Amino acid sequence: MADTLFRIATFNLENLDDDADEPPFEERIATLRPQLERLEADILCLQEVDAQHPVKSEPRTLRALTRLLAGTRYAGYHVTAGDAPSPADRHNPVIVSRWPIRAARLLRHQLVPPARVRLATADPVPETDTEVGWDRPVLHAEVEMPDGRILHVLDLHLRAPIAAPVPGQKAGAQTWRTAAGWAEGFYLASIKRAGQALETRMAVDRLFDADPDALIVVAGDCNADLEQTAVRIIRAAPDFTGNPELANRVLEPLEQAIPEERRYTVLHAGTAVLLDHLMTSPRLTERLRDVAIHNEELTDEVDHADEPSPVSYHAPVVASFSLQIPASSRREG
Repeated sequence: MADTLFRIATFNLENLDDDADEPPFEERIATLRPQLERLEADILCLQEVDAQHPVKSEPRTLRALTRLLAGTRYAGYHVTAGDAPSPADRHNPVIVSRWPIRAARLLRHQLVPPARVRLATADPVPETDTEVGWDRPVLHAEVEMPDGRILHVLDLHLRAPIAAPVPGQKAGAQTWRTAAGWAEGFYLASIKRAGQALETRMAVDRLFDADPDALIVVAGDCNADLEQTAVRIIRAAPDFTGNPELANRVLEPLEQAIPEERRYTVLHAGTAVLLDHLMTSPRLTERLRDVAIHNEELTDEVDHADEPSPVSYHAPVVASFSLQIPASSRREG
């Protein structure tokens, strides 16, 4: 057996769409391609990939992503956005894999039903509970590794901490009529984010039920740092659950291995925050060799909030793992 390395990366591409006029898509390609090539990833977990209609009567395709990957090491990779008949128009999670993808599915209320909330500030106040559903699904792919194992990859983009709409409480796109209405909208957004995280954790637990030694990576933009609720739900560390017997079900945030001063993926109004994560199961964590965040040239998202920009305001996270494969096998370049 030969010991080699494979690499997994997560990257929020920030509204990847070639239908937009500003900035020109060629500028986006020129900015993003070098970042993708630098990752040298065997598996890419991407977020905010928009889909386009070839013609209006046909299903949407990932045309912008195909154009971005053309001519790169990823051009011949396997690509999945899940099992829906057509990708969503905006903000798809997408997995790009060097190795075959045995199955892929989208999880959205398959394991956790929508929350039901009696709104307090809506105008008029409803007489019945309002259903609060998740904005985006979680993408789960089963990747066939060269060593014969299945790697479970869960790619997610959790709800941002931006207040969700409340009937009768908006005076404009960015303006709220009352502080209480905004507060309830923020509360609804937190329910959405925590609900997505819960569905992710339940999917992970089902994988552990089937195989206690499962190789699992949860990757993506969680819109939360390591100690905030959504990430804690996904991690389920023993000091959270109070049960050491659940230690074999923990997901380890790999970014903890990076020096604290470099541990951030977004700059927001001068503050460095860690929103993008790679979290792995114990058996995959054992294979970890190194992890990095490519944040050297990160742009502050607030400084350019009012102008189109070709950059992503998120830094990619990439980790290397050991892989046992037959010595006769050759890894394609």
